Amino acid sequence: MLVEEGLAMIADTRTNAGVDNISSYRKLHVVNQPGERVLGVCTAGNLSVTQTALAMVRDGVHLHVGEPSETLETAPTLFRCAQLLGHALRETRLSIAPAMEADSLNTSASMLLGGQIAGGEMGLYLIYSQGNFIECGLDTPYLQIGELKYGKPILQSGLSSDTPLSTAIKLGLISFSTTMRCNVGVGSPFDMLTLRRDYLSGDERRIDKDDAYFTDLHEQWTRAQTAARRSMPEPPWMNGQV
Repeated sequence: MLVEEGLAMIADTRTNAGVDNISSYRKLHVVNQPGERVLGVCTAGNLSVTQTALAMVRDGVHLHVGEPSETLETAPTLFRCAQLLGHALRETRLSIAPAMEADSLNTSASMLLGGQIAGGEMGLYLIYSQGNFIECGLDTPYLQIGELKYGKPILQSGLSSDTPLSTAIKLGLISFSTTMRCNVGVGSPFDMLTLRRDYLSGDERRIDKDDAYFTDLHEQWTRAQTAARRSMPEPPWMNGQV
């Protein structure tokens, strides 16, 4: 979620290869160099593809022959970081896709890259498995990967570019709370990165399943929905009205 005040990125930690094979892996990876750059990378899709792509970028990527390798710590701009991740994601899929697809394994994967580098603007990118990417804009100040459909209405109806950062975080967590109810493949703990625009010092935290704030938010949202439903008028044809 990218608003005027700053950026918030939230990722769950649940992965699954079927309902009887659920594990926890970190999906939010952070580069935090206070005063110089703060970057967050969220991943979704095939775990081996995203982990391999991230390892490639950590080792260094050559975008062009004859140029030195670059990493997220050395790339001069956020756009360049998106190019590095897109290149690594595409190359990883091309190298392993034939073998995996021969076994009917899905190799699709995607990433979100958000943050700010000193001297540049704050931004948020969605990087596709083909290596191309799009940038978050003012009209829709959020991007999602992974399970989208259950939590999207919360963000779509409540988030705008001038939403306070604290409210954006609240909406993001409610979005995950709603998704958890509908999809066993999404679950806590959640990892979160918060970055205020031009501060270049990010706040990282993990929200466990027994986190007091998230538990209270989840319960209050449930009660609020119940109260809203009860306050709505009944269909007139069901109580004898014309």
